[in-house]
Amino acid sequence: MDHTPIRPDFQREGLRRQVEAFLSDLAPEIPADRRRHAEDVMRIAIRLLDDPTDEGQLRLVTRAIRELRHSWAVFNQYRTDQKVTIYGSARTPEDHPDYIAARDFSELMSRHDWMTITGAGDGIMKAGHEGPSRESIFGLRIKLPFETAANDVIEGDPKLVSFKYFFTRKLMFMAHADAIAVFPGGFGTMDELFECLTLIQTGKSNIVPVVLLEGEGRTYWEDWWTFISNHLGDNGWISDEDLSLLHNASSPEDACNHIRQFYRRYHSARYVGATYVIRLKTPLTQSQVTTLNETYGDLVDGGTMKLCGALQGETDHLDLPRLAFVHTRRGWGRMRELIDAINELPEETA
Repeated sequence: MDHTPIRPDFQREGLRRQVEAFLSDLAPEIPADRRRHAEDVMRIAIRLLDDPTDEGQLRLVTRAIRELRHSWAVFNQYRTDQKVTIYGSARTPEDHPDYIAARDFSELMSRHDWMTITGAGDGIMKAGHEGPSRESIFGLRIKLPFETAANDVIEGDPKLVSFKYFFTRKLMFMAHADAIAVFPGGFGTMDELFECLTLIQTGKSNIVPVVLLEGEGRTYWEDWWTFISNHLGDNGWISDEDLSLLHNASSPEDACNHIRQFYRRYHSARYVGATYVIRLKTPLTQSQVTTLNETYGDLVDGGTMKLCGALQGETDHLDLPRLAFVHTRRGWGRMRELIDAINELPEETA
């Protein structure tokens, strides 16, 4: 057993002040509120030395932080570009209908100025890279004993990022995705799909369109949907509205249109305190808001949905109109249905 002594409080306070002073001298141009986050990271690292932490655990923390920092450094150069994450099997042959559908879908999305994020291997991942131009693709490679090289489309590209850990890689797939497209695959694909749905269903991730797509004549998703409906749905393990988080696309064109429709009027959303703020590309009329309140009032925890401008505390997209309300913080399938309803409303003058 490791008997590393715990630092006395006065030593901890001294370290805190030293770290604060060090970062203030090192980066005086960085705002104090941003420096505080770096101070927290350094203090946590020091506490790891006080804990009975073994070398493997320290190496995991260090490597995970390194992977996240490098990933953000790459992705943050493309903040304003919309991106679709593509999941699917690395084993899909290049002449398979699923491969062809993935290539066609990614090409369609690139025509509408979307970038593609996928793994860096073969199969569906390579198909997702072949459709767009090289400038429009990201490759997130996982280092495996049997798979060390990236596919020949993304190899050598500065937007190719390598990961040791699946959890940091999956975080990057979700954190930068404005849409998710899932093609047939095995354990890894199912893991990525169910994590995506779990994060959206529980409010731990932004609502984004999730499309299920496959090649012509295939029934993979039809069989999958039957299982989900008959076993998860009929047993009450998911709610009926949870299925609204998914769209079973009939073709690459249908998948592309579904994603674009999601952003017809909806722009983005965030919490400002307890208030859920939906930012819109075009304003709603008061009569439209009244209709939305009548249909989706179950999402409101007291009061009603109201039109407004940017709230105090918001720092981005300040020019966009808003629909704001105190949210119950549950029923994310219903929230997706609300967004769909907003997108379907005609644009009218007030």
